[in-house]
Amino acid sequence: MGRVGRRLGALALDWALAYVAAALFFSTNDVVSGFAVTGIFVILQVVFIPTIGGSIGHRLVGLRVVPLRPGWVGLWRPVVRSLLLGLAVPALVWDSDQRGFHDKIAGTVLIRS
Repeated sequence: MGRVGRRLGALALDWALAYVAAALFFSTNDVVSGFAVTGIFVILQVVFIPTIGGSIGHRLVGLRVVPLRPGWVGLWRPVVRSLLLGLAVPALVWDSDQRGFHDKIAGTVLIRS
């Protein structure tokens, strides 16, 4: 299971990438829209989880997202997981296995790769 330190590192990397992309494309008068950052973050998660097994941040810190049942993670799991993660509150709540609420709802688990 991916522990808190790696997960926070991956999250920080992903938010930084989303912020840079938003600053490049959605900045007005040197002000970056928080909605643009969140939207880009969610899109990056939805695109990269099913294709490379995790977000760019996950892969850089040695984590990947897998479904609880064997097989491909599919498309709906990353969409549900990412939308909940974009709300931030589900990610702040986790169980004794250190699985976030967003992972429990989506039926996924973040593991070390």
